[in-house]
Amino acid sequence: MVRIALDPTPYHHDHALLDFPDVAARLGYEYLQLTPHADFSPFFRHPKADDELAAALKKRAADAGVTIPALLPVQRISSPDDVQRVAAVRNMRRVIELAVALDAPVLNTEFSGRPERQEDSEDAFYRSMEELLPILEREGVRMNIDPHPDDFVEDGLEAWRVIRGLNSRSVGFVYVASHTFHYGDRAATLIPELGDRLGAVYTADTFDHHRSHGLRYISNPPGNAARVHQHLRIGDGDVDWFELFSALRATGYLDRPGALLVSNVFAEDERADEVSRFQLQKLRELIG
Repeated sequence: MVRIALDPTPYHHDHALLDFPDVAARLGYEYLQLTPHADFSPFFRHPKADDELAAALKKRAADAGVTIPALLPVQRISSPDDVQRVAAVRNMRRVIELAVALDAPVLNTEFSGRPERQEDSEDAFYRSMEELLPILEREGVRMNIDPHPDDFVEDGLEAWRVIRGLNSRSVGFVYVASHTFHYGDRAATLIPELGDRLGAVYTADTFDHHRSHGLRYISNPPGNAARVHQHLRIGDGDVDWFELFSALRATGYLDRPGALLVSNVFAEDERADEVSRFQLQKLRELIG
């Protein structure tokens, strides 16, 4: 049965790292996906958790009755700047060690390249994965990748082609609902294409920036390269949740052992408890 995990990002500002399992349990969640945090694995920098902190976090999760099925690190493994890329590979090696220590054998991440240097970023990605794939395969850790807005690949189908080109079943796809309009709004066709390589689904809503003939958002100067999206609670945006969950159901994802849905609403931190509980209830309804 599919698992529902909390993304604790809204609680980073007023809770300590070791408190996250208790927060998740209080809100009714049995699962917690760890996201970039200053005391664990910050964005683009070397992880700051030592083995003692990882062990303490694992114990706090067990005491709270909460499982940590996955980590979400973000490192510049596709950077066309090779100094950044080499550092990112080193950092990701340590993230893999932490995943093994926490018995959390899944990394859900991003390409983290640059759209204005697409070919160079793709080349950097494959060079990084030449180093990381043997470690992932040896340790039994799976890496799933989201083509995040403002990455060297944003279209969902093209991102799947890049992942498929690795020729390794240790790497899969993260489908982020709030990125769906950057992916090409193709859930009904992309999810069947991914098959069992779909590793995680993030559930937050967003507005379709293509609507109103491209004037749904207005940012100045006109024609700038800004990417805009939201992480709203389910139902507050334009995502077709019926289509998404119909595709997940038809492909068997919702019945797959190890399947993961992550609630990752970032737009309403001041109502984080209320929104997190709403998300859990709504996801259970959508699954049912």
